[in-house]
Amino acid sequence: MTTTSVPVRTHPLREGLILAGRTVRHWRARPVSLAVQLLFPVLVMLLMGGLLGGAIAGSAGDYIVFVVPGMLALTMLFGVETTMIAITTDAAKTVTDRFRSLPISPGSVLLGRVLADLMTSAAELVVITLAGLALGWRWETGPGAVLAAYGLLLWLRFGLLWFGVWVGLRAGSPEAVGAAQILVWPVGFLSTVFVQPVTMPAWLGAVAEFNPLSATASAVRGLFTGAPAQGLTWAAEHALPLALAAPLLLTAVFCPLAVRAFQGLSR
Repeated sequence: MTTTSVPVRTHPLREGLILAGRTVRHWRARPVSLAVQLLFPVLVMLLMGGLLGGAIAGSAGDYIVFVVPGMLALTMLFGVETTMIAITTDAAKTVTDRFRSLPISPGSVLLGRVLADLMTSAAELVVITLAGLALGWRWETGPGAVLAAYGLLLWLRFGLLWFGVWVGLRAGSPEAVGAAQILVWPVGFLSTVFVQPVTMPAWLGAVAEFNPLSATASAVRGLFTGAPAQGLTWAAEHALPLALAAPLLLTAVFCPLAVRAFQGLSR
C-alpha cells in the first residue's frame, strides 16, 4: 500500500504575526539592549540639534525644525543593524533550523522578524518625537499629513528590513555582520539628514539627494511643514514619489532573495 502525503496549508500572515509575538516577548529578557536601541538616536539628535545646531544653521531653533525629521528618517536606518545581528545569531544557534522543521511557510519566519522590528521602529519614532518636542520642534500641518509622514517612515523601515534580513542570512556569523554595519554610517551621513545639499560641493550634494534616505527625510519635512521640497536635482523636487518607490523596490528585490537564502540554509 502506498501513502500519499497531504500538503500542509500554510497561512504566512497569521504565522508571521505569531512569530512576531514570540520575538516581542523575548524583549523582556534584554531590556538594556532594547533601551540602548531606543535611546541611541536621541543622543545623536541631542548632539546634532542641541550642541551643534547653532553652529550649523546659525540658530538652534531653526535647525531643530530641519534635523528632527531627518533624525526620524535616520533612525529607520539605524535599527537595521539589530535585525542583521538577530537573524545571524538565530542561524548560528540553530533556532532557524528548528523553525525550518515546522510545517509553516519559510516566508512567515522572516515576516515575523520584520513585523516585530517594525513594532520596535514605532517605539523608536515615539521616543524621537518626544525628544524633538522637548527641544521645541513642532509640526505645522494637520493630522492627515502627520500620519502620512509617520507612514512614510515605517514604509522606509519595511523596505530596509528586508535588506537587513537578507544580509543577516548571507553573513554566516554575527562577526561578519560587523562589515555590513560600517556601511550604515556613510549612507546615513551622505544624505540630507543633517545638512542642506547646497552647503556641499555640487556633485556631492547631487549624490546626497539621490540617497533614498534623503527622499524620505525631505518628503517627511514637507509633510510636517507644508512647504514644497527644494534642492539641486530632480530627486529633491520629487522626494515624495521617490520615498514611496525606493522601499517598494527594496522589498521587491530583497524579500524574494531573503526567502531563497533562508531556504538555502539547509543545503
